[in-house]
Amino acid sequence: MKIVVLGAGESGVGAAILAKEKGFEVFVSDKSEIKDKYKKELDEHSIVWEEKQHTEEIILAADEIIKSPGIPEKAPIIKKLREKGTHIISEIEFAGRYSKSKMICITGSNGKTTTTMLIYHILQKAGLKVGLAGNVGFSLARQVAYEDIDYYVIELSSFQLDGMYDFKADVAILLNITPDHLDRYEYKFQNYIDSKFRIVQNMKKDDYFIYWNDDPVIQAEMAKRDIQATKCPFAIEKKEGLAAYVENELLKITAKNTTFDMELNKLSLKGQHNVYNSMAAGITSCVADINKSTIRESLSDFRGVEHRLESVAKVRNVLFINDSKATNVNSCWYALQCMKTPVVLILGGTDKGNDYSEIESLVKEKVRAIVCLGVDNAKIHAAFEGKVPAMADALSMKEAVEKSFAFAQKGDTVLLSPCCASFDLFQSYEDRGRQFKEQVKAL
Repeated sequence: MKIVVLGAGESGVGAAILAKEKGFEVFVSDKSEIKDKYKKELDEHSIVWEEKQHTEEIILAADEIIKSPGIPEKAPIIKKLREKGTHIISEIEFAGRYSKSKMICITGSNGKTTTTMLIYHILQKAGLKVGLAGNVGFSLARQVAYEDIDYYVIELSSFQLDGMYDFKADVAILLNITPDHLDRYEYKFQNYIDSKFRIVQNMKKDDYFIYWNDDPVIQAEMAKRDIQATKCPFAIEKKEGLAAYVENELLKITAKNTTFDMELNKLSLKGQHNVYNSMAAGITSCVADINKSTIRESLSDFRGVEHRLESVAKVRNVLFINDSKATNVNSCWYALQCMKTPVVLILGGTDKGNDYSEIESLVKEKVRAIVCLGVDNAKIHAAFEGKVPAMADALSMKEAVEKSFAFAQKGDTVLLSPCCASFDLFQSYEDRGRQFKEQVKAL
């Protein structure tokens, strides 16, 4: 059987290694240049590869395609494969065929990485053999190829879920659904919603579905769907049937015959959105039969995620916060909600069909100035011109940081929370965040 892997990043190379280990004929093709470390790995495993092109004759002859989540459906090679009827899957789908490990899968428009890392932290502290995969850690396929373990904690984007069919989560977490990546979903919100709900496909009664009960989109979808898994909803206010809620400044959890409570002020992650993340992680831990003292200790000593509301430095009494991971409007909403001081906000990048009205009231209430960091800032200007005291444009991180610092007054916060993807000026949101930190330290 011939397998072609499209895309030679961490996901694609991991899939190629596993496919080779399982005896398939494997070919890897990447339209861009492949990193040297991945070329070396492919060569070490005697896997044939190409870069900067897609040889259609070879690709269209494949029995199955494993596609990188970054390749859109509109790519010419994908269109041709679809016309031919070739089965196209994600690396996660492929890896799941060869693993008997428990799969804890996390998705949502916001909070995925923090919740994933927190669950991983708890399970590690409990002494379990646990792997970190999906959008973080190493590819699931790579880990399955070398060693199968007790649990995998997997952060799943909608793009990964789109290529998953038979894969089953043992624990599925859906944190929230707000419009994001609509440019990949024909600008139809329902298409994106359907993608997110793929996380519960194939689940059975002895599996667990953990979700935010107060999300109106999730509520509407739950009414339409027959989900077999044991449901564990969470919310701030106590209601009948919740697996987690807050009462008298205590986080309270009841799941799988376990009850657990913890003082809110002892949670290491601050802000209401992080209470939700802690709830999801806490319910998962109870379901996995983790000791209560380990859960409590882990929720209090977790250090957070780089590029997510990360305090960088105070310069002349101006605090700089790196929230480069805020690649959609809802993420920025959470960030602004946490701010207790006047804000100079850095926005911009590659727009994904954003609706900025979601943050308009918070911007009017809290933002002193907006610095637009992007190649095309017209949409941001149209949304906020006249609604904040000052706006400026920047075409580099150095320029953005310097202009933000000039706008800021003592006691203010400069917040990089861009609402957009980074690819117009940066390699990734990580690159954007690191450049921000470098420029702040250079002030």
